[in-house]
Amino acid sequence: MSRSPTLLIAGCGDIGSRLALQMLAQGWAVHGMRRDISRLPAGVLPVAADLHGDLCPPAWPTGELDYLVYCLAASEGSEAGYRAAYVDGLRHVLDWLAQHGQRPRRVLFVSSTSVYGQGGGEWVDETSATEPAGYSGRIMLEAEQLLLGSGLPASVVRLTGIYGPGRQWLLNQVRQGYRVVSEPPLYGNRIHADDAAGLLAFLLLADARGVALDTCYIGVDDAPAALHEVVAWLRETLAVSGWSAESTVRRAGSKRCRNARARALGWAPQYPSYREGYGALLAVETP
Repeated sequence: MSRSPTLLIAGCGDIGSRLALQMLAQGWAVHGMRRDISRLPAGVLPVAADLHGDLCPPAWPTGELDYLVYCLAASEGSEAGYRAAYVDGLRHVLDWLAQHGQRPRRVLFVSSTSVYGQGGGEWVDETSATEPAGYSGRIMLEAEQLLLGSGLPASVVRLTGIYGPGRQWLLNQVRQGYRVVSEPPLYGNRIHADDAAGLLAFLLLADARGVALDTCYIGVDDAPAALHEVVAWLRETLAVSGWSAESTVRRAGSKRCRNARARALGWAPQYPSYREGYGALLAVETP
């Protein structure tokens, strides 16, 4: 296309803002939708909206909209909160597209690997069975199916455990000496926030070049690892010697996710494992 592509990010919070900055640097026109538009990055065209409501926001872009990324975070972790954010909110956005006669070249929906119910350390990819164990995964899967059945060109991006600035729960747990079981190993998957946004940007740019995209990608680094291994590395790096007598680091599920499909397109994470990602976080913290 001769003009700059236009992008609307519905739910322009942490990951959405990181994505917005990357696409602005590519010369794209970026609209950011969120309740508090004062927190949008400079250069993003503001769209004040509450996706839990059903009224189309007055600032909805009226011109041609080339791409849309649905990147909302649930405001509460209840089943009702998830449904409002991921199913109802997405349905509203699809309705608003139709209301304005807009048909994006592609819609990306930021989903989660909670759609996979595997819990025995199995390797998982985009073709693996989706039999979620909890309501969060079931609702995410319902939202994915809503989008993929909409008739719009679409891809879902199933992100794994996002960490990065402002997302340092595990670091805080380790500093407090919390324990984690090692047998059986609990495998976890993670992706740095910059890489999560980077994958979304990579897919948008690939589509804009005419690359044929799949309907599903997993966003994960190159090295799923047992949680006790990650905790041991962090303890050594942080020089934590004591143990808490009160609590343990707990997590549900145990699976190992592959990023081969995204890598086959040419994407590569900036932080290929927890060592590089947490190492960068800790380097920033060091006076």
